[in-house]
Amino acid sequence: MAAEKRLAYAAFLPALLLALRILPSDSPSSGGGGGAAQTLAPTTARYVVRFLEYRRAEEHREYLEAGLRGGAALPAASWRWVERRNPAAAFPTDFAVLEIRDGHRDAVTAAVRALGRVRDVHADATYSRDILSAADRPPRRGKLFTAMSFEGEEEGGGESGLMCSPKSNCSSATRARKLLIQRSQVTSLFGAERLWRRGFTGKKVKMAIFDTGIRADHPHFRNIKERTNWTNEDTLNDNLGHGTFVAGVIAGQDAECPGFAPDTEIYAFRVFTDAQRIHDVPYQRLKLSISKTRWSECHVFPTGGSFIFEGVDAAIGMDVLNLSIGGPDYLDRPFVEKVWELTANNIIMVSAIGNDGPLYGTLNNPADQSDVIGVGGIDYNNHIASFSSRGMTTWELPHGYGRVKPDVVAYSRDIMGSKISTGCKTLSGTSVASPVVAGVVCLLVSVIPEEKRKSILNPAAMKQALVEGASKLSGPNMYEQGAGRLDLWRSYEILKDYQPRASIFPKLLDFTDCPYFWPFCRQPLYAGAMPVIFNATILNGMGVIGYVKDQPLWQPSGDVGNLLNVHFTYSDVIWPWTGYLALHLQVKDEGSQFAGIISGNVTLTIYSPAAHGESSPRTSTCVLYLKIKVVPTPVRSRRILWDQYHNIKYPSGYVPRDSLNVHNDILDWHGDHLHTNFHILFNMLRDAGYYIETLGSPLTCFDASNYGTLLMVDLEDEYFDEEIQKLRDDVMHKGLGVAVFAEWYHVDTMVKMTFFDENTRSWWTPITGGANIPALNELLAPFGISLGDKILTGDFSINGEQTHYASGTDIVQFPAGGFLHSFQLEENSKTTQDHIGTIDTENTQEKSKLSSILGMTEAGEGRIAVYGDSNCLDSSHMVTNCYWLLRKILEFTGNKVKDPVLFSEAAQLKFPVFENTLQPSRRPDVNFSIYSTVVGKELICHQDSRYEVWATKGYAIQIGPTRKLPEYEDSSSPNVTIKAADNKQDEAGLQRNLSTPDVAKFEDKRDYFGFIGHEEVDIGMLLVASQWMVPCFAITICKPYVVPKL
Repeated sequence: MAAEKRLAYAAFLPALLLALRILPSDSPSSGGGGGAAQTLAPTTARYVVRFLEYRRAEEHREYLEAGLRGGAALPAASWRWVERRNPAAAFPTDFAVLEIRDGHRDAVTAAVRALGRVRDVHADATYSRDILSAADRPPRRGKLFTAMSFEGEEEGGGESGLMCSPKSNCSSATRARKLLIQRSQVTSLFGAERLWRRGFTGKKVKMAIFDTGIRADHPHFRNIKERTNWTNEDTLNDNLGHGTFVAGVIAGQDAECPGFAPDTEIYAFRVFTDAQRIHDVPYQRLKLSISKTRWSECHVFPTGGSFIFEGVDAAIGMDVLNLSIGGPDYLDRPFVEKVWELTANNIIMVSAIGNDGPLYGTLNNPADQSDVIGVGGIDYNNHIASFSSRGMTTWELPHGYGRVKPDVVAYSRDIMGSKISTGCKTLSGTSVASPVVAGVVCLLVSVIPEEKRKSILNPAAMKQALVEGASKLSGPNMYEQGAGRLDLWRSYEILKDYQPRASIFPKLLDFTDCPYFWPFCRQPLYAGAMPVIFNATILNGMGVIGYVKDQPLWQPSGDVGNLLNVHFTYSDVIWPWTGYLALHLQVKDEGSQFAGIISGNVTLTIYSPAAHGESSPRTSTCVLYLKIKVVPTPVRSRRILWDQYHNIKYPSGYVPRDSLNVHNDILDWHGDHLHTNFHILFNMLRDAGYYIETLGSPLTCFDASNYGTLLMVDLEDEYFDEEIQKLRDDVMHKGLGVAVFAEWYHVDTMVKMTFFDENTRSWWTPITGGANIPALNELLAPFGISLGDKILTGDFSINGEQTHYASGTDIVQFPAGGFLHSFQLEENSKTTQDHIGTIDTENTQEKSKLSSILGMTEAGEGRIAVYGDSNCLDSSHMVTNCYWLLRKILEFTGNKVKDPVLFSEAAQLKFPVFENTLQPSRRPDVNFSIYSTVVGKELICHQDSRYEVWATKGYAIQIGPTRKLPEYEDSSSPNVTIKAADNKQDEAGLQRNLSTPDVAKFEDKRDYFGFIGHEEVDIGMLLVASQWMVPCFAITICKPYVVPKL
């Protein structure tokens, strides 16, 4: 019976695999449906049907057959049921796999979706991951997975690695890592022997390892409880080596490469095939061909809080699960939901944060989820490993600000582990750091007596022990190291006497501590600024579900504390185990000359329903102590507003990279935020004495009289008519400066970048270019400025400053009196490109032409500067920076200072420039409203804007110097608290309005000088923690709930 229960529970886990989509498909088998015994034509595709409830597969099959027979008339051979043969086939499921002929795809899927018990229908995916040498590197498409690092000693004793030449544009995820001669035992570095001597060795802890399998007779393991195969290969063995290595780090018993918890019960799920084998030859291609089908073949929780787990006690199952892979697609809702369901079942999930460092904004999912322990990597010198992905999370953008991730870091370079058959080897990567933490977790779980584990331990409790026990490293910031380096002993001290409680992470916030609290320690708070918001994570160790009992309360210490307004947004429902608390901080206007410290505390009470055997709810009170640095409001000329609102990033859609010379990454997925891939730019601006604020709302939501420059970099979205009108008024009448850094836009190139993605069984086409030039042209039209559709590349210099122009555009219209600079650059919009748009620089050599790329002009009381390329500001693929140029531009736009070189007489236009060319047009074949925050949406100011315009259309638009503010509460009003109706939708950014496109937006010829009024509409606000934060000091103290003795 116990074995049967374990098998049933094992069936739960591959639902996660369905969502992650990394398993190969079964061979087709005969089934029911429209032609049960027929074999469909080769032009077929598989689809996964998800149901609202769990039933036996035969029941689902009969329901589909009956429903499709009784509905729309479908040809007999239009679809077929696909049998799944694996260990989960005997248990209830919430999905089915159908094979549908391409000619009847739309009709069949529509008929299936119309059935009452069907939740949704998704194309079954087969994912491929190629890791190549520098000379033969493929693009990354679809969902991107964290590469497993195979550098290190191979089975034959040689060393191999993934090498990159200087010309290869290699990402950090695949740069070669030079092996160290030293082979340290990672268990000794964390002091595992101290717990071993106390008798804690992982005994009775069930550890699930999703990887390449393991051999049953491997001498390094004493407790392999179960092996299951979820691939289409007839073997349970590991023929690649990664699964064995991971298991060895967690539970190996070899003296040379011991694991942390040698008595842990290993449950090996073989989900990778032998096609992933890496050979001993350097530069060898490693191809992973994997599908999502079997991920779903498992038993999972339904939503609604009740467990449907026939014959299986909810307490019977895995304790810990290690997943050393991931990807940036946090909008993959089936996968995100499966992770929630997994952790809701009290399984502690540990996952690698990603190998895409040192770039920021490169966190991988699921490690970036708050209910998962996300692990980053360090070397033996306690430096962040160059390959370790950096935060912040980007789920919350553009309206919000990300959470702190990773949670902890662990050693990840040259870690010793088990070979396939015998002996030890070294590997590197966050996929190695993840099992290090998973092994520690297994060891810590064994500290709690077995009969009490499920009532005391859970994902939140374990994360509390890890992050509170971690040791903060002296050099890295919190988006590099999270809470710090894993500290096994301190986490043990926390867990041994643990009582269920709630806490907030980070629990200690000292924003005067640089560089740990970067970027918040770099810029203080001041009156008149956009609210600075800290997005904290609530960890609820009292139960899988919890609530905020009362509104959070801000209690200032001292009279100066009354100068600070604190508003809150937070999770209405804390599930599973975690939620968020956002503090929106804004200094009142009367504090415009104040300089000093404001302190106080925020009190927050969390409660969870009574646990089994208890009569009253569990309650825990947390106190967040704040210490905030405030400075007098800076002068207008030194204040910059960064436009985040009009940025669109992957994974919402196929947003192509900005530099077409980059061969290994086709997607723009780093967030395009000042604190992700523009973090070096942020530091430069602060060093230059500028104050930078971020706007995640429309341009109607800021007061232009407060800012010297509106900085618009690499923007892909459209603009509301009200935004265009207000910006014109802000420049002409309020003296606002505008600096635009554009990107390439070329429809033919976008068409060439279209490809059929086997992952999603659909055509992928870019929704725009590197920037949305048609939209920018509409925004700049009132000033007589327009950009073209050339793709220009080359190098030039101004006054000795050398600059690289990477896939930028040209200026085709500019007003008389302005200053326009032209340079000899190659036009690549007419050169040969491959099917993903990468410029073939070796086989095509276009003659250099004189192209206008930099222009500056005065417009009324304001100033405008336009530059056709943003790659020189973006850390992702920068060749050379152009910070020197940006500083000169900001001096002009914000302070009216004209550099003698940029504003030379030779560059001034006596007549307007107007090239007789058609302006770039929008793609009519793209439904832009799916991805846009503008098209088909209502204009609304979000919580990143100032309190007085929340949930309004913003500042009234009028021609002339006067401005009418909307009605708002007095600054002395009580704190405002807003709860999110569904915190997981907010966190995941899944609240999306898929309304139809605004046709007029694409066809209307606007009267840019006309007055545009607007109505006040009562619209619900999107509640996501947002903005960057103020330097402050905070300590969180949570009073533990004491379990009553029965």
